[in-house]
Amino acid sequence: MTDSGKPLKQIHLAAHFPGVNNTTVWSDPRSGSHIEFESFRRFAQTAERALFDFLFLAEGLRLREQNGLIYDLDVVGRPDTFTVLAALAAVTDRLGLAGTINSTFNEPYEVARQFATLDHLSAGRAAWNVVTSWDAFTGENFRRGGYLPQEHRYERARSFLHAALTLFDSWHGDEISGDENTGEFLTDPEPGRFTVRDAFFDIEGQFNVPRSPQGRPVIFQAGDSDEGREFAAAEADAIFSRHGTKDAGQAFYSDVKGRMAKYGRDPDQLKVLPAATFVLADTDAEARELAEAVRFQQVSGQTAIRMLEQLWNRDLSGYDPDGPLPESDPELGEHTVARGRASVRMHRDPLATAREWRELAQAKGYSIRELIIHVTGRQNFIGSPRTIADAIDDLVQSDAADGFILVPHITPDGLDQFADNVVPLLQEKGVFRTEYAGSTLREHLGLHPLPVGDSTARTAAPEGATA
Repeated sequence: MTDSGKPLKQIHLAAHFPGVNNTTVWSDPRSGSHIEFESFRRFAQTAERALFDFLFLAEGLRLREQNGLIYDLDVVGRPDTFTVLAALAAVTDRLGLAGTINSTFNEPYEVARQFATLDHLSAGRAAWNVVTSWDAFTGENFRRGGYLPQEHRYERARSFLHAALTLFDSWHGDEISGDENTGEFLTDPEPGRFTVRDAFFDIEGQFNVPRSPQGRPVIFQAGDSDEGREFAAAEADAIFSRHGTKDAGQAFYSDVKGRMAKYGRDPDQLKVLPAATFVLADTDAEARELAEAVRFQQVSGQTAIRMLEQLWNRDLSGYDPDGPLPESDPELGEHTVARGRASVRMHRDPLATAREWRELAQAKGYSIRELIIHVTGRQNFIGSPRTIADAIDDLVQSDAADGFILVPHITPDGLDQFADNVVPLLQEKGVFRTEYAGSTLREHLGLHPLPVGDSTARTAAPEGATA
């Protein structure tokens, strides 16, 4: 029991293979390949040894660009998510397998078929992080090209998810039966029959993958905007969060879960899972010293300038990263630095954010690089194993999160230290499992099982849609 008399919450832990970002210290000699399967295998098997809920892969549909050039200051490239997750299904037994798949440039039939297949191959461990795309340069790789304004991205995402769930639910679980003379046969002449018509999709046909062990994959959502929070409250089983303090985490947690009642949903059926880095050492002082060195490895002077450009939305290559921030204000719009990706996505009010950053830099005496290191830090757990275990437990028990998606800065072996030193302390506290109780990801997350034929039960069709 907690001090308030509430039962102890069980902590959910997951592992994110860092991939395309500046979290990874790829220059460290201990870092391995981000392409070879051995790296993914070692990472996944460590997560499963530690009894984590799932492994998470982000998706990169194109090499990133900035100022019209390939962004070359962090790890680039990513093998296909479905291929990697399917391969990991063969070398793990219980670990959930979560992948980011884009709803802006893919098609519902194709994605639903791939996820239903993955759920079968893994015996019910698949999860889908439904995301939208803001990158115009990514759109060049696809037939439609370009990119969608934010409000249209979420409209298409809702339509896309509704269509996919319709497909998952088109097999109700009782269409296949056996006959001792003829073998398996279909009792329903049209299993998988579907029709979806709305502003974005006009499709009908037959879905050719029978109902999977979970009914459908677990649905994740990553948006922090008002539209993203509403989407998660209505549709998602879990939402990622980037809120790194207890107060901010509690506000986000309360806001998102408070939106669920109007959709007839129980707050326990949406898990709030912030991403979190960690730096472990024998003592807190040693960990703080190591964490400072890691952050300076992650954010070089060049990286700091490129990240500042994402707010200022223009070329700042002439600025000294060890000097002060620009006196001029950011440029507004979506077409300057990253063609649809810059300040409009990162910051709702770039001018206000720039004022806050200037005030912070002046108060603390920060250079550009020092400021970027400060403002771009994720939820960091820094300290001895006991300190980190206590901090994680405190945030979960105080309803700032339901658990954390851990992002090590060394790949693939950076998770081992956490698995060996922090997990046993959480188990000692009685807040983390000592063995897997179920076999599916829905069971790991404590989500209700889906009744046969009910995978779309809570998902309202977009206005004007038929299914």
